[in-house]
Amino acid sequence: MSTALSEQVINEAVRVECDARVGWVVLTRPNQINAINDAIRQGVPQALTLLQQDPEIRVIVIRGEGERGFCAGADIKERRGPESSLQVRQRMEKMRWIEALDGIAKPVIAAIHGYCMGGGLELALACDIRFAAPNAVFALPETGLGLIPGGGGTQRLSRVVAPGQALDMLLSGDRMNAAQAQRIGLVSRVASDNHGLLEEVTTFARRIAAKPPTASAFVKQAARAALELDLKSGLNLELDLFALLAPTHDAREAAQAFSERREPRFTGE
Repeated sequence: MSTALSEQVINEAVRVECDARVGWVVLTRPNQINAINDAIRQGVPQALTLLQQDPEIRVIVIRGEGERGFCAGADIKERRGPESSLQVRQRMEKMRWIEALDGIAKPVIAAIHGYCMGGGLELALACDIRFAAPNAVFALPETGLGLIPGGGGTQRLSRVVAPGQALDMLLSGDRMNAAQAQRIGLVSRVASDNHGLLEEVTTFARRIAAKPPTASAFVKQAARAALELDLKSGLNLELDLFALLAPTHDAREAAQAFSERREPRFTGE
């Protein structure tokens, strides 16, 4: 797959679009507010793999189609019969689709508008950057249904916002608007208006895509490792990655372009 192919349908719920060096994973169930079904669970990891393997793509963006929202969570129409705890655990083990994002080296941005609830918020939490429209609404309402988030929400949320704020969201299930979400760090950017979200995300993604791709991958690796490693181990990893980047063509090109007052031409080497 290359950027010459601007669009590829993965299945009835997921589509891939390529725009220069930016690849888009699009949820295509607008009539259901992109509620998560098996087609999304299977299609998103497939789309991510395609874009990860495409050397022309340097940044990935996930968005939902339609006016109503990014993703409203699990599709309640997917009703299942009575199950034991063991059966539920075995079924859920096979559905750990959001964790596909943990294996993506390229920067991943969630472009969020409207409803971003339950599993939809868990999907966004697995992305590196969350960029919201002013009309975005966030919540993890599972405890009100007698459940807890099962797609990483209890683990990722407290790695993104303060633990006390995470517990507030998890226990209350209260909805939060974009301004509140930005205030607590749940999203890092909010578009100037609802209709400008995709344009602003595209500009932002292209700016990241213009940077040396290996440097972007390495800084993501180091920053994510900081959540798991002790400080000394993290500092050692940072130095290792810095040393690997220093002799690369892109690092030399950046310095030379600066001295020559021209735009750099990065190759990923």
